[in-house]
Amino acid sequence: MTATDRIVLSSDHSAIALRQSIASHIKARGWEVVDIGPTSPDSTDYPEHGIAAAQRVASGEFRFGIILCGTGQGIMMAANKVKGIRCGVCSDTFSARMIRQHNDANMLSLGARVVGEALALDIVDAFLNADFEGGRHARRVDMIKAAEL
Repeated sequence: MTATDRIVLSSDHSAIALRQSIASHIKARGWEVVDIGPTSPDSTDYPEHGIAAAQRVASGEFRFGIILCGTGQGIMMAANKVKGIRCGVCSDTFSARMIRQHNDANMLSLGARVVGEALALDIVDAFLNADFEGGRHARRVDMIKAAEL
């Protein structure tokens, strides 16, 4: 498999069960999934997990990353600190589709305390089924890339 076939997943302690459900769902769709944990329900720090997944996407090892914490917000903020990452937190399928089509997002963040399992799987599908449209959106994504430190 190549990076185009691979997705890295990570979360903090609050989202282990949902992350594992998403991993099974994505594997059933034919993707290679690498789940980098954690596996223990003991409290853990979401920035470590968001950054670890983001670094693997930014390196080219994975096409996409899916990360989770209680709200999806904190882990998304941490991931976006990694150069080359465009991660959005989504609680609906429209936003998940749009961050791929218009923003060329390479990571998706979900809040395990915000969305239920069925909706989370629909959001993941919307994200994975969408393609970047390019055109006027490419110019805007280039502006985001140019602002990276």
